[in-house]
Amino acid sequence: MPEFNAPLRDMRFVLQEVFDAPALWARLPALAEIVDAATADAILEEAAKVTGQLIAPLNRSGDEEGAQWLDGQVSTPTGFKEAYATYIEGGWVGLSGNSDFGGMGMPKMLAVQFEEMLYGANSSFALYSALSSGACLAIDAHASEALKNLYLPPMYEGRWAGSMCLTEAHAGTDLGIIRTRAEPQADGSFNITGSKIFITGGDQDLTENIIHLVLAKLPDAPAGPRGISLFVVPKVLINADGSLGQPNAVSCGSIEHKMGIKASATCVMNFDGASGWLVGEANKGLAAMFTMMNYERLSIGIQGIGCAEASYQSAVAYARERIQSRAPSGAVAKDKIADPIIVHPDVRRMLLSMKAMTEGGRAFASYVGQQLDLAKFSDDAQERSDAQNLVALLTPVAKAFFTDSGLDSCVLGQQVFGGHGYIREWGQEQLVRDVRIAQIYEGTNGIQALDLLGRKVVANGGVALRQFTHEIRVFADQPDAKYSVPLLDAVERLENLSDWLQEQAKTNPNEVGAASVEYLHLFGYVAYAYLWARMAQVAESKRGEDEAFYGAKVATAQFYFSRLLPRTLSLEQSIRAGSASLYGLDAEQF
Repeated sequence: MPEFNAPLRDMRFVLQEVFDAPALWARLPALAEIVDAATADAILEEAAKVTGQLIAPLNRSGDEEGAQWLDGQVSTPTGFKEAYATYIEGGWVGLSGNSDFGGMGMPKMLAVQFEEMLYGANSSFALYSALSSGACLAIDAHASEALKNLYLPPMYEGRWAGSMCLTEAHAGTDLGIIRTRAEPQADGSFNITGSKIFITGGDQDLTENIIHLVLAKLPDAPAGPRGISLFVVPKVLINADGSLGQPNAVSCGSIEHKMGIKASATCVMNFDGASGWLVGEANKGLAAMFTMMNYERLSIGIQGIGCAEASYQSAVAYARERIQSRAPSGAVAKDKIADPIIVHPDVRRMLLSMKAMTEGGRAFASYVGQQLDLAKFSDDAQERSDAQNLVALLTPVAKAFFTDSGLDSCVLGQQVFGGHGYIREWGQEQLVRDVRIAQIYEGTNGIQALDLLGRKVVANGGVALRQFTHEIRVFADQPDAKYSVPLLDAVERLENLSDWLQEQAKTNPNEVGAASVEYLHLFGYVAYAYLWARMAQVAESKRGEDEAFYGAKVATAQFYFSRLLPRTLSLEQSIRAGSASLYGLDAEQF
């Protein structure tokens, strides 16, 4: 059975050396007294033990057994319940949660490292607490003090879980046409009636209660997305003293039989006049729910990185041990009948592609985490505003590019194994199946691309984009900056294409949709180039301290700039080809 070991050295490199996170935390008053380098190290060390020793061993068995549904009740695979009890004892659900309600209050830069470990160890297990963390964030940001005091402490403690109930059988991306209804009651509550599908963790046996965040429409709600409200609907009603009361009118009608993440219960949830309470303002529920959705989008992006890291670890170990043929330059392992396959150019291409994209993703996730910390904790209003702009711009890139490249990396890892990669016990085929969903849920990657180009670039004239590219240019202008020439060339390509697309969109409404996916990928490669240039700068300056580690960073950066960044050239050509060829066929001709 494949093992998973958290890449602690790489995580410390990004956090402490590339971003100097401890210095950032020291200047943010809300963080200065609770976290420093030593605290972060201790948390990462313990997280590595929890994910590697407690959770990862359940990954394959959980996939084989899957979540089960019987007579309206969901049970998780053998070992999950016991592992979850140990997991919540460590306070991991509330790692970055509000300390006023029992969370640990840790920075997001640290939390993204933990999330990567969790997804790399066991994506199905990770999802149960990921939804809880996101639900807590939405409640904390939008609910009344009474609701926050009632729900957040047991949720951060892990005794209660959370879920996100948006999608209906006829309403996925277009939430404005949902049919779930909310009828106001004399006591201030609402009767919630309707059905939701694809609800991750909608039911399970890990926690004593599940707090559903449900989108529904009031009787007098305006049509479309402006008529959506958000409600908190507990599985079990709660007494005035906070103890559990009677079951609510909430039931799980079935669970889905899926390609992957089989140990994660994906539920059909029925609300039959269930009691719910309004979160935030009436008819403004979609905006409130986006607080949770944006959290989940970054989290699911990190699923792509975690699965890619797990695949890479197994593929490298296999490539070092599997012997087949001789190296093109002659025998390397002369005492053996053949050489390890890691000597072959194509295997090295695959492994280096995985390594470069996974480590680039880790750095980019940390960068987004940094902006989230600044947006939340900075005392400087302008710094908060700038960080918020970058978060809005980069969240769709993180979700979609991490998961697109994550699937690519897992497929490469499977390919390194050859026929063994197609066999269950080696673990690679499960990673391919598990990571595939990440491109679909929490807003498909095509929707993320439309959001990036249509809303975050074209609609506002590229204000946040210019902020991001200006930061890159400032870095590249440093005397000791690495890869300044290809980095600036790539930035200019991104800027010119963005300007061109804004002009095209004025006369042809199809251009944004036609270009959006390629544009997001091009943006992702440019963003990774910025982070790889920063990593190369640090690694080169410290190469004498540890040639094996820092030399590997420098060499991987060289591979990225010479073999991966040039993909932006073909992406540019595809974008500039325009939308006309997409409409050369009538619908009947497909």
